[in-house]
Amino acid sequence: MKRVKEISPLREALAALTPFVKRTFYFSVVVNVLVLAPSAYMMEVYDRVVNSRSHATLLMLTLLVVGVYLLLEALEWVRRQIMHEAGMELDKNLRDRVFGAIFAARIQNIPVGAQALRDMKVLREFLPSVALLAIIDTPLALLVLVIIFMLAPALGWFAVAGAVAQFAIGVINERRIREPLRAANRSAVSAQSYADGVIRNAQVIESMGMLAHIHKRWLSVQQDFLLKQAEASDHGGTNAALSKLVQSLLGSLLLGMGCWLTLKGELHGSGMIVASILGGRVLAPLVQIIGSWRQVEGALESFNRMESFLKEFPLQEKGMVLPAPTGVLSVESVIAGAPRSQVQILKGVSFRVAPGGSLAIVGPSASGKTTLARLLVGVWPALQGKVRLDGNDIYQWDKEELGRYIGYLPQNVELFEGTIAENIARFGDPDLEKVSEACRMVGLDAFIEQLPKRYDTQIGDDGCFLSGGERQRVALARAVYDMPKFVVLDEPNASLDEAGDAALLNTVKLLRKQGTTVIVITHRLNILGAIEHMLVLVDGQVQRFGTCQEVMEALQSPPAARQPSNPNPQG
Repeated sequence: MKRVKEISPLREALAALTPFVKRTFYFSVVVNVLVLAPSAYMMEVYDRVVNSRSHATLLMLTLLVVGVYLLLEALEWVRRQIMHEAGMELDKNLRDRVFGAIFAARIQNIPVGAQALRDMKVLREFLPSVALLAIIDTPLALLVLVIIFMLAPALGWFAVAGAVAQFAIGVINERRIREPLRAANRSAVSAQSYADGVIRNAQVIESMGMLAHIHKRWLSVQQDFLLKQAEASDHGGTNAALSKLVQSLLGSLLLGMGCWLTLKGELHGSGMIVASILGGRVLAPLVQIIGSWRQVEGALESFNRMESFLKEFPLQEKGMVLPAPTGVLSVESVIAGAPRSQVQILKGVSFRVAPGGSLAIVGPSASGKTTLARLLVGVWPALQGKVRLDGNDIYQWDKEELGRYIGYLPQNVELFEGTIAENIARFGDPDLEKVSEACRMVGLDAFIEQLPKRYDTQIGDDGCFLSGGERQRVALARAVYDMPKFVVLDEPNASLDEAGDAALLNTVKLLRKQGTTVIVITHRLNILGAIEHMLVLVDGQVQRFGTCQEVMEALQSPPAARQPSNPNPQG
């Protein structure tokens, strides 16, 4: 598929949150003004109540400041709610994009799904965090600084010195904590991935007594994570304590300087206390940011990782919308390997299969059969050459349009949590008549009738409630659902018994009778009775191609009597 040029989709999604940030900033302005209420209350009490000895004035001022406190808490709640909505909006804007990128990566055998989703969760939860609200409040600290300058310029410059010291602590904190925290995050991802692999293979581990060794290895990975996290926490804790110390010292020193200025007659009595309180407010956002730096650094890590991930797997343009295929398959001088690899697995493979034709692809292990299967259904691209269906490049074809005409049974069967009917109907709206027909074709109907809920039976995660043969047949029924025009079966009889083999043979015959083009990749040759042509693949090259009888006779003849393979095989 052609790729649409994108410039940092993550940045675009964050830019779309500007209205939320603006609203939060406006509320922050009001919050930071109201935060000055205790200082104003103190000044009024000292300057007005103490001198006038008016109980009524004291009561009214007290009621007023209590109301301001209540309003302040309400506005703080509103700020968090706005940024929570921003997080939901970010999720809404990114989830389809991230899911598509995860899917594209998984097709290329890059298992990044869980980490990408965790990164999106980290960014979503960072938006309403104390750390981000403190970042928004930082510019507003200038307002408080202006008020201190209005009280006394000397106090203002002293507060500036404290802010510079706090900023220096923040820079040192970022430099000291960055690498340990990043290393800890990498170790955490590694430990989680290893644990996920252990859980997936629990039965193998238990049956062969591998648990102690596996557990020991996981502990070493986990211990590495804990050590790096402890190092980051030590640095972060030290700097956070130093930051709070600077904040406390500044408040006390401002009080002392204010007292000195008062003694000189340059400041009123209450001014020194107000300056002390306001000095703490100047540094409060920086203290909060430094104290939450692990969260800030984690969000930055997630941002950088997700931005790189989305750029690496950009949005794909929808493929061509074409008429329904008839099943003409042509493979034209295909050279191919695994995605992101230049190692050639298939080396100049060419053949053709007519509509309604059938072809068995055989060959030793590692000859490229599964790679060829993935190319035939348009999952992987070719390095050179083309795989065409009805003359059109199958890789470029819009898969949502083409999917209904394609049936694919991969070598490693994968089912999904849900009912039997949902899995067979490919999680569209199940047509029970078509589901039942697919089950009859593959010989699954007798098994279905024995189930209490029949087609509504839940099969569990990856079909864990089914045996290997039952999973294979359900996947085969999914491949033939709604009678597709082109079917590729990769080792379809790998887990089947004798009855299953007979059902598979009958399925291929029924598909051919309906005019479906069938490609079967197999090691077991008992299915050849239902197949017309046969291709022998060795070391990624076509060694033999012809009718099954011709190829079998050629392979069984003495080496000296064998004829070279057809350079332009047609089926």
